[in-house]
Amino acid sequence: MEQSFITEEDKKAARYAKALGHPVRIFIIRHLSEQSCCYSGDLTDILPIAKSTLSQHLKELKNAGLIQGEIELPRIRYCLNNEIFNEAKNLLKNLLE
Repeated sequence: MEQSFITEEDKKAARYAKALGHPVRIFIIRHLSEQSCCYSGDLTDILPIAKSTLSQHLKELKNAGLIQGEIELPRIRYCLNNEIFNEAKNLLKNLLE
């Protein structure tokens, strides 16, 4: 049973905050915000982590809607989901003000 004092905005902000709750995910978001898109292989060249670990981080960000991926065989191209990213920015900004 959900509490009536928890708004949909609160739920969204919590989901975005959880997805951003790891330094590697913060790095990925920052990296993607500085360019139009990037291939997951490019990230493995930059980040000193296993591909499987990177995949988990990308999955968390994608599940929260913050990024989107397009399959361009044999690679996957990741970009920010600008609509959701802007929503997350606004919700978290309002929370922290």
